[in-house]
Amino acid sequence: MAELAQRNKGLAGLRSISKFLEQIEDPRKRLALSVLFSLIITFAILWLMQILIATGKGAITSKYEGRFVDFVRIQKDETLDTKTVKPKKPPEPEEPPPDTPPELDEIDTNTETVNIGAVNTKVGVGAGIGGFNAAEGEYLPIVKVAPVYPSRAQSRGIEGYCIVEYIVTSTGTTKNPKIVECTSSLFQSASLKAALKFKYKPRVINGTPIDVPGVQTQITFELEK
Repeated sequence: MAELAQRNKGLAGLRSISKFLEQIEDPRKRLALSVLFSLIITFAILWLMQILIATGKGAITSKYEGRFVDFVRIQKDETLDTKTVKPKKPPEPEEPPPDTPPELDEIDTNTETVNIGAVNTKVGVGAGIGGFNAAEGEYLPIVKVAPVYPSRAQSRGIEGYCIVEYIVTSTGTTKNPKIVECTSSLFQSASLKAALKFKYKPRVINGTPIDVPGVQTQITFELEK
């Protein structure tokens, strides 16, 4: 507040000097007085700045008495209570059921048949249309892979069969299988996939193996009673 009052007094003095100079008509006298007042004001400002600097230095260098806070760190107990967990003994693996070899039925001159049950698989191998004679180099079935029983048919208790026709190639494989007859469409995909996995001894004529078209196989799907 004291500094503000002093500042107001200084401004009032400057206004008075300004009015006083305006009343002087002689320009030379007005200029001389202006220079004189300017010097006086300059020295006054320098003196005021010196006072302010001295006052501020005292405020900066004054001793500050603060509070000292002492932090005490408590050591955390890092000892962990560990418990050893013994792994459980794995259950002994179940012994797989013995493989049931396919049972061969009597060979006839009708369509070859493959019977499949839900658990036990029975495969009957026939000669196919027209029969065959191994001595003459006719084709002969070697491997008949049983198809997978469709889960939808098994869950519904559906049984049936499909007759599949395909070509026995000169290398003993099968190709171009197609459904000739099927009691349910649920068995078609499984029958076609199984037919592609059949293996044959190829037909040989004059020492050269040849393709045999029109070979048919009946695949029967039966649930275990």
